[in-house]
Amino acid sequence: MARIISGTHRGRRLASVPGDGTRPTSDRVKESLFSRLEGYDALVDAVVVDAYAGSGALGFESLSRGARSLEAVDLAEGAVRVLRRSAGLFEPGSVSVHKGRALTYLRQRDGEPIELLFLDPPYGVAERELAEVLAAAAPQLHRAATIVVERDAAAPEPTWPSGVSRFHEKTYGSTRIWMAEPE
Repeated sequence: MARIISGTHRGRRLASVPGDGTRPTSDRVKESLFSRLEGYDALVDAVVVDAYAGSGALGFESLSRGARSLEAVDLAEGAVRVLRRSAGLFEPGSVSVHKGRALTYLRQRDGEPIELLFLDPPYGVAERELAEVLAAAAPQLHRAATIVVERDAAAPEPTWPSGVSRFHEKTYGSTRIWMAEPE
């Protein structure tokens, strides 16, 4: 069961997503990732999109640490139910939950520029699809946005779209995190 590890909702537990298509982020990885994001001042008042949200652990952690809003997207009905239940922990209107494919959502999205984008796709998502999702998100990024991609440590580095470049990469056991930003 995922939990929020810091901020205004520290210690709150998030329901687990039924099924085996999700890959929860460990507390160790989350703590390191969010320490880095706080150091970059990427959280306070940020518009966050969690495009393969699962339980919403990354997006909800962002809200707990000062993000303004969260758009959580997942295709799985079980994940969407969990996201909607957990959204009730936060200020009304700060969370919107969307059922659908990340690529479709980002292609149709019409909102404020994305300041923090999480992409933590399930194991079965191909590298090509991830590249398409990154390309669909690129025109919607705030000029000071941060992109976080989490994959299995054996996965290749994502194909970054034109105008986006990686500035950080770190492996934690079987998990690898890449961070990128608009150029």
